[in-house]
Amino acid sequence: MRIAVLALQGAFIEHEQMLERLGVETFEVRKLSDWQQPKDAIIIPGGESTTMMLLLKRQGMLAPVREAIAGGMPVLGTCAGLILLDREHIGTMDILARRNAYGRQLGSFHTNANFRGIEGEIPMTFIRAPYIEEAGREVEILSEVDGKIVAARQGNQLVTAFHPELDDDLSLHRYFLNIVA
Repeated sequence: MRIAVLALQGAFIEHEQMLERLGVETFEVRKLSDWQQPKDAIIIPGGESTTMMLLLKRQGMLAPVREAIAGGMPVLGTCAGLILLDREHIGTMDILARRNAYGRQLGSFHTNANFRGIEGEIPMTFIRAPYIEEAGREVEILSEVDGKIVAARQGNQLVTAFHPELDDDLSLHRYFLNIVA
């Protein structure tokens, strides 16, 4: 298994480290030639969604990434990655994200909550996090915190409003690898 990690900015190294702990090969995607390498899935990490969209366009990667995901390539989008996959951005997932929904950096928090498909509660770190404001009929809600949708799945697309790569728990990455497999 070989996973591409969008490395334009944000928390991409932490995702690579999580996958390395699980024995999975990763490579960084910074430009179109990187994207053209063989891969089984992609991770779109947390970071700054506006900057990431701008860089995807500037690097000529927006259309190829959209086509691959729309064609069924598994994707994990965390925080900004959730925003990028919504209707108003890359547009492959039938969700609408509410950006910076918990306020500024000071509104960041950590909690533990249930996640459908993973036994017990998992740690969730929210940093200037979004949540899912609307989800279409094909979208499966996987987790809610304080009545807000913070994780969902549509086909091979998995999104979280939190940063699983910033906690020590590997269960969310294992869940994603089961989608890829």
